Amino acid sequence: MSAQIEFTIDTPLGPGEVSVTYDRRGTGEPLLLLHGIGHHWQAWEPVIPVLAAERDVIAVDLPGFGASAPLPDGCGYDLATVVPVLGALCEALGVDRPHVAGNSLGGLLALELGRQKLVRSVTALSPAGFWSESERRYAFGTLRAMHAAAGAMPLPLIERLSRSAAGRAVLTGTIYARPARRSPEAAFAEALALRGATGFRRTLEAGRGIAVTEDVAGLPVTIAWGSQDRLLLRRQGVRAKHAIPEARLVRLPGCGHVPMNDDPALVARVILDGSR
Repeated sequence: MSAQIEFTIDTPLGPGEVSVTYDRRGTGEPLLLLHGIGHHWQAWEPVIPVLAAERDVIAVDLPGFGASAPLPDGCGYDLATVVPVLGALCEALGVDRPHVAGNSLGGLLALELGRQKLVRSVTALSPAGFWSESERRYAFGTLRAMHAAAGAMPLPLIERLSRSAAGRAVLTGTIYARPARRSPEAAFAEALALRGATGFRRTLEAGRGIAVTEDVAGLPVTIAWGSQDRLLLRRQGVRAKHAIPEARLVRLPGCGHVPMNDDPALVARVILDGSR
């Protein structure tokens, strides 16, 4: 059962209230889970039961995504704003330097949390930011098309598509290598999360100038890439390894851009190994 927490941050217009929806389960060392752009915390549901057996798992809806409110007026959706917000969230939850795992946008945020020493370890699954300019344009164009399609489709059509394996491939085939494995309810909810993501456009705009080249030193870093990632191509993992030489680079065979549903057991093992 998800919950909400509110806390105050400094904004260019003065103190502002942030409201974040999250799901928390399990016991052990804390583990923060961060989803990708247009997604929600439920992207992690396939792996949470395994992770929660060894970790205090906190899966969050990033501000402006899922059921979390947009950031206060005057705030951007760039790293310089969102990373301190995540630090403030951890403080509000009573969590000191959790392990963190992130996918796509969440992977980029996880790495930046690591650079700022706000976490104990980082596991980044197909993290954003290691693209060439042409690869970035391709990924952003694909994401815009997905967002536009989710907004344009009538809800009865989305619901009908979600009920068949072929329809789920239409809805989620860009991010999953095995979209038929996603349940109809999950596929429908993901489409609603994408079309209702108030932070989508501003987050995409903030990402235009990002090209990650800085190392993450002084803590364990794991970078994992799906062999069938169609959004951020797997060669970007090699660039990530060059930028972060001490990182462990892991291949996820048969997995797409959001690997947690394609192979939950493998992804859970990679996260747990990376946070030991």
